[in-house]
Amino acid sequence: MFNPLNTIVFPLLAAFIFTVIATPVSLVFIRKWGIMDDPKTHKHPAVVHSKPIPRGGGIPLFIGVLLTSLIFLPIVKITIAIYGAALICLLIGTFDDKYDISPYFRFVINIFSAVVVVWAGVNIPFITNPFGGILFLNTLKLPFLNNFELTFFSYFIAVLWIVWVMNMLNWSKGVDGQMPGIVAISAIIIGILSLRFPVLDQYSLMSATLSFIIAGASLGFLIFNFYPAKIFPGYGATAIYLLLAVASILSGAKLATAILVMGVPMTDGAFTIARRIATGHSPFWHDKKHLHHLLLDLGFGHRRIALFYWTVSAILGALSLVLSSKGKLFAIIMLVIIAGGAILFLQLFIRRNNDKTGI
Repeated sequence: MFNPLNTIVFPLLAAFIFTVIATPVSLVFIRKWGIMDDPKTHKHPAVVHSKPIPRGGGIPLFIGVLLTSLIFLPIVKITIAIYGAALICLLIGTFDDKYDISPYFRFVINIFSAVVVVWAGVNIPFITNPFGGILFLNTLKLPFLNNFELTFFSYFIAVLWIVWVMNMLNWSKGVDGQMPGIVAISAIIIGILSLRFPVLDQYSLMSATLSFIIAGASLGFLIFNFYPAKIFPGYGATAIYLLLAVASILSGAKLATAILVMGVPMTDGAFTIARRIATGHSPFWHDKKHLHHLLLDLGFGHRRIALFYWTVSAILGALSLVLSSKGKLFAIIMLVIIAGGAILFLQLFIRRNNDKTGI
């Protein structure tokens, strides 16, 4: 039975408090273990800070979410699987924060973690057709192959979605405070949408509760990550991104809502992959051409960029609460056109400006 205190208020507050307590405690051990992002030794093209900052923010984030979930979520097969998969992401991610392991190996772990979650029952059997009706992904057939049933297609889409969200949000932590704000807003919107079903079943309530837990933990971490950051999320934070992806599909596959509220970082991520492939580079090849890097080149500070991302996410999230499925589709198309066009314009503008100044 739905209880707003046990589904929204208490989970959000508990996750916030647990994370606020866990972060300074984690910082002691993170410094002791030497999990630091030192720009003098960490030769990464996307580095924008000038002094050593602790990485490993995924640790307190995961602690805050896990402790709260043990109180407010049922311990069933799905929750055991998603937190087991998230723990794998945290361990590998924290190891990467320390040693900078191969991005290809990290990607394999992303896929493995997503498969574990989908195997446990987190699936996308259908999506809402924006032009009417329901499109069932687990009953698609190929008429030219004797109506061969693509029963695996829904599982494939679920794995693809989880891996995409994990990597897209990982690219969205380029400036202080950017990522936790985006995640918190996205989680709140997904949580609200989860509670708008006429009948709230176990998975709807689980999705809503998990969403508000993620939001609370992200807001607690934001206190320490906002400029000037005392700690970076690091790659271990992919554990939280995985949980957010799960929340977005756990009760009705709210992909359009998630795509819209995370529209700017998703568009930036899609253009990043396309740009790298078009220039003959691996999609895993690091560069300094994400939207937040372009804004930094234009003279925007960390705070302004983070606030820009938060504001856009909040506006798009609010729209997703009132738009129909068809309206969301057109909003997503317009967003891709506008955001994509802005990214291309900024890249050309900055390149020409650098050519003129000889940089």
